[in-house]
Amino acid sequence: MEKEFIKEEDYIIDEIQEVSVGENKNWLALIKSAFPALKYRNYKLYFTGQLISLIGTWLQIVAQGWLVLTLTHSAFWIGTIAALSTLPILVFSLFGGVIVDRFPKRKIIIFTQSMEMIFAFLLGILAILHIINITQIAIIAFLNGIVVAIDLPARQTFMNDIVEKRDLPSAIALNSGLYNSARIIGPSVAGLLIALVGVGGAFIANGLSFLAVIIALLSMNIQDVSNSSNPNPLKAIKEGIQYSFSNQYISILLVYTCVVSIFGWSFITILPYITSKTFGAGVSELGNFYAAFGAGALVAMVIISGFFKKIKPFVFITAGGFMFITGLLLFTFTNNILLALPLLFITGLGLILQFSTINSSIQNLAEDHVRGRVISIYTLMFAGMSPIGNFQIGYLSDHIGSSSAIRIGALISAAVLIFMLYKDGKIRHLKF
Repeated sequence: MEKEFIKEEDYIIDEIQEVSVGENKNWLALIKSAFPALKYRNYKLYFTGQLISLIGTWLQIVAQGWLVLTLTHSAFWIGTIAALSTLPILVFSLFGGVIVDRFPKRKIIIFTQSMEMIFAFLLGILAILHIINITQIAIIAFLNGIVVAIDLPARQTFMNDIVEKRDLPSAIALNSGLYNSARIIGPSVAGLLIALVGVGGAFIANGLSFLAVIIALLSMNIQDVSNSSNPNPLKAIKEGIQYSFSNQYISILLVYTCVVSIFGWSFITILPYITSKTFGAGVSELGNFYAAFGAGALVAMVIISGFFKKIKPFVFITAGGFMFITGLLLFTFTNNILLALPLLFITGLGLILQFSTINSSIQNLAEDHVRGRVISIYTLMFAGMSPIGNFQIGYLSDHIGSSSAIRIGALISAAVLIFMLYKDGKIRHLKF
C-alpha cells in the first residue's frame, strides 16, 4: 500500500539532538520537530477531520451521561448504558481485527463513521421529540458499540498506512492528544449547548461533526488495497491470539491493559454521578472535570511525541502508571472542586503516558500481516473489557459508595503494575 512519505532531506531538523539557546528556529520547524507525524499530508487531513469529529463525540458523551442521570438518577444505569455501548467490543472486536487485516482500512473507517453519524442523529431526533427513554438509549448504545468494535482497530492500524513506522509513536500520541483535546473543548461547551438547545441538539451536533472526518478520508491520496490471503475468520482469530500471547512483550502489555481497563479506567463512567452526589455540582462542573482530565492527557501527548526517540517506553509506562494511580486515589479523598481539578489533570497525564506508549509498542512489535488482529486484541483488553469495569464500578458505587469503589480499583491496578515491573521485568527491554 502506497504511503505519502516525505524525503528526509526536506526535514533537516528531524534528528536534531540539541538546540542552542540563541538559535533562531521558526515555529513551523519547531512543530515538525516535536510532532514529526504532522509532516505527512494524509495524516494532517486525518488529524483535522478527527479533531472536529471527536469534539462532537465528547458533546454526546456528556449529553448522554447527563440524560441517563436525569431519567434514572442512578449510578447503576449510567454504568449499564456505558457497558452496553462497549459490550459489543468484547464480543466482536476480534472479528473486527480480521476485517481490518483483509479490507482497505480507509473504506472501513468511512463506513463506520457514517453509521455512527446515523445513530447520533437518531438519538437527537428522539430527544428533540421528547419520546426518548432508557430502553431506546440502551439499544442504540449497543448497536453503536458493534460499529465501534470494527472502527477502533481500523483507526488504530490506519496510522501505519499514512506515516512511516519510525514516526508511529508520534502519530499515536497525537491521536491520544486529539481525543483528549476534544475532551477539553467538547465538555467545556456541552453545558452551554445543552442549556441552549437541549441534549437533542448536542446529539445532532455530534452527527454533523462526523462529516469532517469522512470528507478528510475521501480527500486522501492513498491506494486502497485488499488482502484476500487471510484464512477463514475463526482460523484468523486463532492465529492472531496465538501470535499475540506467544510474544513475551505483547502478552504482558495486554494483561496489564486488561486490568487497568476493568479496575482503573472505569472511574470515568460514573464521573457524572460523582459530580452530582459528591460535589453537589451540575453539568458545567462535569465539563470542567472532563476538561481537566483531558488537559493532562494533552500534555502527555506533547511529552511522548517530543521525546519518544530519547526516552525508553519503560519510563513512560512506569511513570504514567504511578501518576494515574496516585491522582485517582487522591481524587477520592476530596469534595473540593478546586482540589479535584489538578488531581484529574495528573490522572489524565498518567493514563495517556502509559497507554499511548503501550499502543505504540504493540504496533511496533506486530508484523504487518497480523497487526489488525493484534490491535483488535488490544482493543478488546482496553475497551472490550470495560463492560465488566462499568458494571462493577456502578454496582459497588451503589452499595459501598463511589469513592470506595474507585479506591479498590486503583489499588488492584497498582498491585498488578508493581508485579509487572519488579517480578516480570520484560517491559524494561521495550523499544519504540
